[in-house]
Amino acid sequence: MIPTPDAPIFRPIAERAVLVEFGTALDQAAHMSVLRLDQALAADPCAGFCEAVPAFVNLLVEFDPLTTDHATVTAHLCRLLTTKTTTGPAGNEREVLVCYDPALSPDLAVVAQQTGLTAEAVISAHLSGDYAVFMYGFAPGYAYLGGVPGVIQLDRKPSAVRGVAAGSVLIAGPQCLVTTLLMPTGWWIIGRSPTPILTGDAVRPFLFDVGDTVCFRRITRAEFDRASR
Repeated sequence: MIPTPDAPIFRPIAERAVLVEFGTALDQAAHMSVLRLDQALAADPCAGFCEAVPAFVNLLVEFDPLTTDHATVTAHLCRLLTTKTTTGPAGNEREVLVCYDPALSPDLAVVAQQTGLTAEAVISAHLSGDYAVFMYGFAPGYAYLGGVPGVIQLDRKPSAVRGVAAGSVLIAGPQCLVTTLLMPTGWWIIGRSPTPILTGDAVRPFLFDVGDTVCFRRITRAEFDRASR
Protein backbone atom coordinates (compact mmCIF):
# COMPACT_ATOMS: atom_id res chain seq x y z
CA MET A 1 0.00 0.00 0.00
CA ILE A 2 1.31 3.43 -0.96
CA PRO A 3 0.54 6.28 1.46
CA THR A 4 -1.19 9.42 0.16
CA PRO A 5 -2.35 12.66 1.81
CA ASP A 6 -5.91 11.27 1.90
CA ALA A 7 -4.94 7.75 2.97
CA PRO A 8 -1.90 7.86 5.27
CA ILE A 9 -0.18 4.77 6.68
CA PHE A 10 0.41 4.41 10.43
CA ARG A 11 3.52 2.49 11.45
CA PRO A 12 4.40 1.55 15.05
CA ILE A 13 7.97 2.56 15.92
CA ALA A 14 9.56 0.63 18.81
CA GLU A 15 7.38 0.81 21.91
CA ARG A 16 6.90 4.57 22.07
CA ALA A 17 6.05 6.15 18.72
CA VAL A 18 3.79 6.10 15.68
CA LEU A 19 4.99 7.22 12.25
CA VAL A 20 2.25 8.73 10.07
CA GLU A 21 3.23 8.60 6.38
CA PHE A 22 1.44 10.77 3.80
CA GLY A 23 3.65 9.99 0.80
CA THR A 24 6.90 8.46 -0.40
CA ALA A 25 8.52 11.42 -2.18
CA LEU A 26 8.92 15.15 -1.61
CA ASP A 27 5.44 16.52 -2.29
CA GLN A 28 3.79 19.77 -1.22
CA ALA A 29 0.35 18.20 -0.66
CA ALA A 30 1.81 15.48 1.55
CA HIS A 31 3.84 18.03 3.49
CA MET A 32 0.80 20.22 4.09
CA SER A 33 -0.95 17.15 5.53
CA VAL A 34 2.01 16.71 7.88
CA LEU A 35 1.73 20.33 9.02
CA ARG A 36 -2.04 20.13 9.49
CA LEU A 37 -1.80 17.01 11.64
CA ASP A 38 1.07 18.50 13.63
CA GLN A 39 -1.03 21.62 14.28
CA ALA A 40 -4.11 19.58 15.21
CA LEU A 41 -2.10 17.39 17.59
CA ALA A 42 -0.60 20.44 19.29
CA ALA A 43 -4.13 21.80 19.87
CA ASP A 44 -5.55 18.43 20.96
CA PRO A 45 -2.81 16.09 22.22
CA CYS A 46 -3.59 12.51 23.16
CA ALA A 47 -2.95 11.12 26.62
CA GLY A 48 0.75 10.40 27.08
CA PHE A 49 1.80 12.61 24.15
CA CYS A 50 5.48 13.59 24.34
CA GLU A 51 6.57 15.13 21.03
CA ALA A 52 5.76 15.34 17.34
CA VAL A 53 8.58 15.56 14.80
CA PRO A 54 7.52 16.72 11.30
CA ALA A 55 9.54 15.71 8.24
CA PHE A 56 8.98 16.00 4.48
CA VAL A 57 6.04 13.61 4.14
CA ASN A 58 5.65 12.02 7.55
CA LEU A 59 5.09 12.88 11.20
CA LEU A 60 6.67 10.96 14.07
CA VAL A 61 4.45 11.04 17.15
CA GLU A 62 6.23 10.02 20.34
CA PHE A 63 4.32 8.97 23.48
CA ASP A 64 4.85 7.59 26.98
CA PRO A 65 4.37 3.80 26.75
CA LEU A 66 3.48 3.68 30.45
CA THR A 67 0.47 5.90 29.75
CA THR A 68 -0.82 4.77 26.35
CA ASP A 69 -0.10 2.46 23.41
CA HIS A 70 0.15 2.40 19.62
CA ALA A 71 -3.50 1.54 19.00
CA THR A 72 -4.84 4.30 21.25
CA VAL A 73 -2.53 6.93 19.76
CA THR A 74 -3.36 5.82 16.22
CA ALA A 75 -7.08 6.07 16.96
CA HIS A 76 -6.58 9.61 18.27
CA LEU A 77 -4.63 10.59 15.17
CA CYS A 78 -7.32 9.14 12.91
CA ARG A 79 -9.91 11.21 14.72
CA LEU A 80 -7.85 14.36 14.21
CA LEU A 81 -7.50 13.58 10.51
CA THR A 82 -11.26 13.34 10.07
CA THR A 83 -11.55 17.01 11.08
CA LYS A 84 -9.47 18.60 8.34
CA THR A 85 -8.60 22.26 8.27
CA THR A 86 -8.86 24.00 4.91
CA THR A 87 -5.37 25.47 5.19
CA GLY A 88 -2.15 24.56 6.91
CA PRO A 89 -0.63 26.53 9.75
CA ALA A 90 0.43 30.04 8.75
CA GLY A 91 4.22 30.26 8.93
CA ASN A 92 6.31 33.40 9.13
CA GLU A 93 8.34 34.78 6.25
CA ARG A 94 12.07 34.88 7.02
CA GLU A 95 14.64 36.84 5.07
CA VAL A 96 18.10 35.36 4.50
CA LEU A 97 20.89 37.46 3.04
CA VAL A 98 23.16 35.80 0.49
CA CYS A 99 26.33 36.87 -1.28
CA TYR A 100 27.26 35.18 -4.55
CA ASP A 101 30.83 36.52 -4.71
CA PRO A 102 33.07 33.97 -6.52
CA ALA A 103 35.19 33.45 -3.40
CA LEU A 104 32.05 32.47 -1.46
CA SER A 105 30.36 30.40 -4.18
CA PRO A 106 32.87 27.76 -5.32
CA ASP A 107 30.28 25.71 -7.23
CA LEU A 108 28.37 28.52 -8.93
CA ALA A 109 30.32 28.28 -12.19
CA VAL A 110 29.91 24.49 -12.29
CA VAL A 111 26.17 24.75 -11.66
CA ALA A 112 25.96 27.28 -14.49
CA GLN A 113 27.89 24.98 -16.82
CA GLN A 114 25.82 21.90 -15.99
CA THR A 115 22.49 23.72 -16.32
CA GLY A 116 23.46 25.59 -19.49
CA LEU A 117 22.89 28.95 -17.81
CA THR A 118 25.09 31.91 -17.05
CA ALA A 119 26.16 32.46 -13.45
CA GLU A 120 23.84 35.47 -13.26
CA ALA A 121 20.94 33.38 -14.55
CA VAL A 122 21.63 30.76 -11.85
CA ILE A 123 21.59 33.53 -9.24
CA SER A 124 18.34 34.96 -10.60
CA ALA A 125 16.75 31.52 -10.58
CA HIS A 126 17.87 30.90 -7.01
CA LEU A 127 16.50 34.23 -5.83
CA SER A 128 13.16 33.50 -7.52
CA GLY A 129 12.60 30.21 -5.69
CA ASP A 130 9.45 29.66 -3.64
CA TYR A 131 11.11 28.39 -0.44
CA ALA A 132 9.48 26.81 2.60
CA VAL A 133 11.00 25.05 5.61
CA PHE A 134 10.11 21.36 5.33
CA MET A 135 12.11 19.87 8.19
CA TYR A 136 15.21 20.00 10.38
CA GLY A 137 17.84 17.29 10.26
CA PHE A 138 21.46 16.15 9.99
CA ALA A 139 22.99 18.89 12.17
CA PRO A 140 21.78 21.65 14.55
CA GLY A 141 19.88 24.32 12.64
CA TYR A 142 19.98 22.49 9.31
CA ALA A 143 16.61 23.59 7.90
CA TYR A 144 15.77 21.76 4.69
CA LEU A 145 13.99 24.12 2.30
CA GLY A 146 11.90 23.01 -0.65
CA GLY A 147 11.34 25.23 -3.67
CA VAL A 148 14.51 25.31 -5.78
CA PRO A 149 13.46 26.16 -9.37
CA GLY A 150 13.67 23.25 -11.78
CA VAL A 151 16.16 24.97 -14.08
CA ILE A 152 18.90 24.79 -11.42
CA GLN A 153 18.07 21.43 -9.87
CA LEU A 154 21.05 19.08 -9.94
CA ASP A 155 21.75 15.74 -8.30
CA ARG A 156 24.20 15.74 -5.43
CA LYS A 157 27.91 15.59 -6.16
CA PRO A 158 29.48 12.13 -6.55
CA SER A 159 31.41 12.66 -3.31
CA ALA A 160 31.29 15.06 -0.37
CA VAL A 161 33.67 17.98 0.17
CA ARG A 162 35.12 18.56 3.63
CA GLY A 163 35.45 21.83 5.53
CA VAL A 164 32.47 23.71 4.08
CA ALA A 165 32.06 27.00 5.96
CA ALA A 166 29.09 27.83 8.15
CA GLY A 167 26.62 30.06 6.32
CA SER A 168 27.15 28.34 2.98
CA VAL A 169 24.06 28.34 0.78
CA LEU A 170 23.63 24.90 -0.79
CA ILE A 171 21.31 23.37 -3.36
CA ALA A 172 20.66 19.76 -4.40
CA GLY A 173 17.64 18.62 -6.38
CA PRO A 174 14.60 20.64 -5.22
CA GLN A 175 16.18 21.43 -1.85
CA CYS A 176 18.16 24.33 -0.44
CA LEU A 177 19.96 24.68 2.90
CA VAL A 178 22.06 27.23 4.80
CA THR A 179 24.78 25.52 6.83
CA THR A 180 25.31 26.43 10.48
CA LEU A 181 28.56 24.60 11.23
CA LEU A 182 31.83 23.71 9.52
CA MET A 183 30.71 20.47 7.88
CA PRO A 184 31.24 18.25 4.83
CA THR A 185 28.62 18.33 2.08
CA GLY A 186 27.88 16.78 -1.28
CA TRP A 187 25.52 19.61 -2.19
CA TRP A 188 26.38 22.51 -4.54
CA ILE A 189 27.74 25.63 -2.81
CA ILE A 190 26.40 28.68 -4.66
CA GLY A 191 26.77 31.45 -2.06
CA ARG A 192 27.22 32.35 1.58
CA SER A 193 24.97 34.07 4.08
CA PRO A 194 25.81 36.18 7.16
CA THR A 195 22.27 35.71 8.52
CA PRO A 196 22.46 33.87 11.88
CA ILE A 197 20.43 30.66 11.82
CA LEU A 198 21.47 29.56 15.32
CA THR A 199 19.94 32.19 17.62
CA GLY A 200 21.56 31.22 20.92
CA ASP A 201 18.11 31.40 22.54
CA ALA A 202 17.29 28.37 24.72
CA VAL A 203 13.57 28.73 24.00
CA ARG A 204 13.92 29.43 20.27
CA PRO A 205 17.31 28.09 19.17
CA PHE A 206 16.78 28.37 15.39
CA LEU A 207 15.68 31.20 13.11
CA PHE A 208 13.12 29.08 11.26
CA ASP A 209 10.10 27.01 12.18
CA VAL A 210 8.84 24.18 10.00
CA GLY A 211 6.20 25.77 7.75
CA ASP A 212 7.94 29.16 7.52
CA THR A 213 8.66 30.62 4.10
CA VAL A 214 12.11 31.94 3.23
CA CYS A 215 13.10 34.78 0.94
CA PHE A 216 16.74 35.15 -0.14
CA ARG A 217 18.02 38.70 -0.66
CA ARG A 218 21.23 39.32 -2.58
CA ILE A 219 23.97 41.43 -1.00
CA THR A 220 27.39 42.58 -2.19
CA ARG A 221 30.71 41.30 -0.85
CA ALA A 222 31.20 44.55 1.06
CA GLU A 223 27.77 44.15 2.68
CA PHE A 224 28.59 40.53 3.51
CA ASP A 225 31.87 41.51 5.15
CA ARG A 226 30.18 44.21 7.25
CA ALA A 227 27.37 41.88 8.33
CA SER A 228 29.87 39.14 9.24
CA ARG A 229 31.85 41.25 11.71
